[in-house]
Amino acid sequence: MSNYIEYKDNITFHPGDYIKELVDESGLTQEDFAKRLGTTPKNLSILLKGEQSLSTDMALKLSRMMGTSVSMWLNLQQAYDEKLAEIQSDKELEKEREVFKYIDYTYFRKNYNLPDLPRQVDQQIKCVREFLSVASLSVLKEDDFAVSFRSASNKLSGSDTVNANAMIQIAMNQTIKMDIPKYNKRKFEKAVEYALTQTKNHDSFYPIIRSAFEEAGVALIVLPGLKNFGINGATKKVDGKIMLMVNERSHYADAFWFTLFGGIGQIMNGDMGLSTPDEKRNPSVQFALDALVPEDKYKCFVKMRSFDESSIRKFADSIDRDPGIVLGRLIKDNKIPESDIYLSKKLRKPYSAVLENYGFSKN
Repeated sequence: MSNYIEYKDNITFHPGDYIKELVDESGLTQEDFAKRLGTTPKNLSILLKGEQSLSTDMALKLSRMMGTSVSMWLNLQQAYDEKLAEIQSDKELEKEREVFKYIDYTYFRKNYNLPDLPRQVDQQIKCVREFLSVASLSVLKEDDFAVSFRSASNKLSGSDTVNANAMIQIAMNQTIKMDIPKYNKRKFEKAVEYALTQTKNHDSFYPIIRSAFEEAGVALIVLPGLKNFGINGATKKVDGKIMLMVNERSHYADAFWFTLFGGIGQIMNGDMGLSTPDEKRNPSVQFALDALVPEDKYKCFVKMRSFDESSIRKFADSIDRDPGIVLGRLIKDNKIPESDIYLSKKLRKPYSAVLENYGFSKN
C-alpha cells in the first residue's frame, strides 16, 4: 500500500507521509526516531509506508513528542479513511453499473413502487440496492449467493444468475417479515394434500393454499415473472421458516401447479435451492409429476392411447384434478404436441390474471 492515494485527479495522503517528513527533517534515523517515539522501528516503518492506520495511542505519542494536538493526527487519519472509502465506493459503483445492465429497473418500479428515475442510472442502482438490502449489486453475480444453483449454474447466463439472485432476495426479505411459525413437516404434508384438492378451484385457490402453508411454517411467495427469464423458483430455509418462491412467468395453470409442486418436492426431499424448467427428472420434479398425476393411474390412462378432450376430462375427474394438469403432463411426456392449440384452448386455464387479482407481486 502507498502512503498516498491518487484517484481521478484527487490525491490524499496517509498520516504516515507527514510523519516521514518529520523523520527526514529531524536528522534522525528511523530507528532513533522510533525510540524517541516509544515504538519499534518495524512499527514505524509500517506506518510510514501507509500499511497501517494511525492508532489513538500513536497519535498521543506524536502529539506529546511534537507539541501538536491529538485531534490533528486523528483528523488526518479520518480524512484519509474517508477518501479511501469514497474511492472504494466509486470503484464498486463501476462494477454495479456492469451488473445493472442485466436488470430491468422498470420491473422494480412497476411491481415494487421504486421511484421513476429516467436516465439516472446511479440513482436507480442505489434504489435497487437498498430495496434488495445488499451492500452491492455485484454480489448478485455469484452462483449460489443465496441458494444452491446445483447443476443449473452451468446453464445459466450472467443475466439469469443476476436476476435469479435478485428475485431470491425479494422473496427472502418478504419471508423474514412474515409472522408465521417455524417449519413443521407433518403440518406441511397435510397442507400439501389439501392443496391437491384445489387444482380446479381457479378463482380462489391462492389465498387458501397460502394460508395452509403458512400454518405449517412455509412462506409461499409468488413473484411476477421477468421477460425472457428462465427460472421457475427457489426454496430456502429462512429464520426457522421455509421460503417457497414461485416465479409467475407461466401462462397456464398447469405450469404453475407443476412449478409449485416442484418446489414442494424440494422441501420434502430436503434438496432446497434453485429450480429451472429444463432440469432433468430429479426427485423433486418426479415428486411433482406423481403428486399431481398419480403414476399408477396415469400409466393405465396412457395405455388406452385416447387423448381427446373427452378422455382427458374423464380421467382428470377420476383423479380429482384440473384437466389442464393432465394435458400438461401429456405434453411433458411428448404424448401430445405443445402446438395442439385446440386442446390447450379447451382444457388449459390462464392464471396470470387470476394471480394478479390477489396482488401477489406485493405480498
